[in-house]
Amino acid sequence: MIPTFWFRWLYLVIVGIMLFGASMVVMPDAARDLFSLLFYASPGEFQARYPADANVYILFAHGVLGATMLGWGATMLLILRGPFKRCEPGGWTMLAMPLILWFIADSAFSLYTGFWQNVLLNAVLLLLFGIPLGATRRYFS
Repeated sequence: MIPTFWFRWLYLVIVGIMLFGASMVVMPDAARDLFSLLFYASPGEFQARYPADANVYILFAHGVLGATMLGWGATMLLILRGPFKRCEPGGWTMLAMPLILWFIADSAFSLYTGFWQNVLLNAVLLLLFGIPLGATRRYFS
């Protein structure tokens, strides 16, 4: 059985992803300003740097990304509360594999486009998942 500490850690990280994703949908201006701060060290830089049409598209892209994160988080939560909690053979891999694929693809694309700051954000998120996943791996062998 998975120790409660690690289960709750993963639960909180997943719920955090879902809440952040939902906030990107219902508060896209705040998401744009947050990413503007991350990439340009200024919350209003996207609006200052890009034309109005581009900013509308940035809002749209952040909303779609947020909806995707919300759905991804819901899927992860179902896996966590089902096959992962029951220590079913594929339960650990169902959480770990998509995270690894996401990290590699997202980080590679971020580096390719010059947004290295996103790789740091990805690394933090990978660490938040990696610690409890590493600690629980033995329960699935």
